[in-house]
Amino acid sequence: MERRDFIKNFGIAAVGAPLMIKGIQAQAMSSFINIPPEAEGRVLVLVRLNGGNDGLNSVIPIDQYANLTLQRNNIIIPENRILSVTDEIGFHPSMSGMKNLFDNGNLGILQNVGYPEQNRSHFRSMDIWSSGLIDAPATSGWLGRKLQTDFPEFPDNFPNEDYPHPFAISMGYQVSSTCQGTQSNFSHTVDDPNQVFNLGQGNFIDDGSCHANHLEFINNLINQTNKYGEDINTAANAGNTMSNLYDDENELAMHLQNVARLISGGLETSIYIVSLDGFDTHGNQAEQGDATTGTHADLMKTVSDAVNAFQDDLKLLGLEERVLGMSFSEFGRQIASNASYGTDHGDAGPMFFFGSCVNFDVMGSNPTIESTIQNQKGIDMEYDFRDVYASILKDWFGIPTTEIQPLFEHEITYLDIISCRLNATEEIETPESALLFPNPAYNNSTLQFHTESEWVKIQLFDLSGAELQVITDKFLDAGKHNVSIDLSELSFGIYLVVIQKESGTIEKKLQKM
Repeated sequence: MERRDFIKNFGIAAVGAPLMIKGIQAQAMSSFINIPPEAEGRVLVLVRLNGGNDGLNSVIPIDQYANLTLQRNNIIIPENRILSVTDEIGFHPSMSGMKNLFDNGNLGILQNVGYPEQNRSHFRSMDIWSSGLIDAPATSGWLGRKLQTDFPEFPDNFPNEDYPHPFAISMGYQVSSTCQGTQSNFSHTVDDPNQVFNLGQGNFIDDGSCHANHLEFINNLINQTNKYGEDINTAANAGNTMSNLYDDENELAMHLQNVARLISGGLETSIYIVSLDGFDTHGNQAEQGDATTGTHADLMKTVSDAVNAFQDDLKLLGLEERVLGMSFSEFGRQIASNASYGTDHGDAGPMFFFGSCVNFDVMGSNPTIESTIQNQKGIDMEYDFRDVYASILKDWFGIPTTEIQPLFEHEITYLDIISCRLNATEEIETPESALLFPNPAYNNSTLQFHTESEWVKIQLFDLSGAELQVITDKFLDAGKHNVSIDLSELSFGIYLVVIQKESGTIEKKLQKM
């Protein structure tokens, strides 16, 4: 059994560790290694909307209102109740908090975000959004893969003097699959940071059995959890919160308030994940007789008020330029409503970005709503969510593109999301450079390389030097090329891709998962 599978089955998740620290540094460190110094201390907050948020009821296309009324006449928000945002879009009337952020330049709306051939299964689609991979069921998250690249020995010998605090924190009781590495999860769970949870000292003895190494690993995790818990507790006690906009009955707001307290208390964690359930609104999304009320109205008020309070807190604490927030949901809803005053699983939807470093108000075009639509029609994708993730890594954390591309399975297109951009050192693309993405890979990887006008032979070898495949052997024109490598018949392990050209030979290691 793989170590990561053993841990999943065992069910350890650093539960509910509170707040108390021994010598927190004044300048927070980053969870990543290869970033510019100015990125240290930057924080990304992910807000996960579980169930599939109805984007058309959140960001309402006013310029499509007549046809939208035809498609969802039983749940449509009256036009005079929509909160006007621009000439073309408006917010649900419960979203006054986000309207305030938008008016103050602290909220950006990215329209029509999804992925090709959208899967409408909750589990599969959230797996795709969390992993950043589409082609095969993934065992690692998009942030987990980056962290695993930087810290391949994790969780052994962590925390340590250089990295004393959790790399990521999942607010609640479940670690985020977004931060799942190839061996362990890089996120630590915190529910109530004012209550210390001590798992007890692990005292497993190596008795020579086949499970001894697993027990030792669990012992290390228990000790790691307790150490992280002490430092989280210290940070919470040292931290502060200043906004009077928080509602203590709003669970999402309370989690975000704790995030603000931990950041202000000096915790050196770069990634926080908060979640809100309930967005699978097949029925009673809107109340019969008053479409401004109902389940979705309550949900969007919860999100909107929580994010507004959090941003207000960051401003009062002097932290607003250090923190970027981003929401995501596994899919949008269908254009037409159903007979149960709800909406069914759809395709693309909007993402919200909040913070003082958001570079745009609205990016993307309004969804086009026809008077007659195909049954079960969803919103078409305009932006690939993986390009969003890559752009955050590049411009928010300053990670070089040569380290970002291998994390994903398609060729990245970067988006202009961040105004406080960092100029990461980039590797110049030359005939001597090549990339493999994704890497690690499952069944397929793409080799990207540059050539002059020349003959090129590409081979795949195992580490013993045995040739396994001749991937290509032909003349190529000058320029950039993408070649697919089929790994489906190979066992797990490390392989070597060799590119032989007249202009030189390139060798790249490729890991099959």
